[in-house]
Amino acid sequence: MQIISSKPNDTEKFAFLLGEQLQSGDVVVLTGDLGAGKTTLTKGIALGLGIQQLIKSPTYTIIREYQSGRLPLYHMDVYRVDQGGAELGLEEYFEGTGVSVVEWGKQLADELPTDYLEIILTRGQESDEQRIITLRALGPTAQARLEQIEAIWKQDRE
Repeated sequence: MQIISSKPNDTEKFAFLLGEQLQSGDVVVLTGDLGAGKTTLTKGIALGLGIQQLIKSPTYTIIREYQSGRLPLYHMDVYRVDQGGAELGLEEYFEGTGVSVVEWGKQLADELPTDYLEIILTRGQESDEQRIITLRALGPTAQARLEQIEAIWKQDRE
């Protein structure tokens, strides 16, 4: 699935719809260059989960937890993690009752679960604000979630 977002509000709107569909134990890995919109996407997911708190990038804290929504949100930024994430206890988050959103998740390689949704953000050609959002499912739960999101997004566009 691929979506063209012409401005940050479009990205957040898509992420809101995504957040409404996410379920306990879902893992979303965000991939993209610095400034591609990973935290903007996470803000929209949080709103879709019913979280009204200010969402900040966990660049230096690595993990921020938000408990005030319909499900907890575990927002991780592993950009600064050098040797994988084994010592961080990430499996407890991945197997927990919330939704895990992992910025720079590909850096974790072996610590990632086998079933997750990857969202790749790239800059578009039309403007500085345009983003191309590509979703890829790895595993059956992620595939089911991707199909739900595609249906909801299509319905929202009609």
